[in-house]
Amino acid sequence: MRQPRAVTDKRYEEKHKEERKAKSLVWGTSIPRQFAEEINAFLEKHHISKVKLIEAGFNALMDEVAESDLGLAKIMDGYDDFFETEKK
Repeated sequence: MRQPRAVTDKRYEEKHKEERKAKSLVWGTSIPRQFAEEINAFLEKHHISKVKLIEAGFNALMDEVAESDLGLAKIMDGYDDFFETEKK
């Protein structure tokens, strides 16, 4: 006789818990509901995933910071020939 799916799922989750933790990170954060609903509506309308939103936001912030951080800008552009004065 087969075991109930809940039992099978629980065993699977317990067995693969460390693997999942090593592979992904969950941020336990929250934002105001009205703002979250506005974001969700935008994402749904344009068929954009939350992961893509985070990636795009991170890339935009990296570009913004790189404008004032020469070392970061060179790394982002793949330019790794630093002058001695920049290594300090």
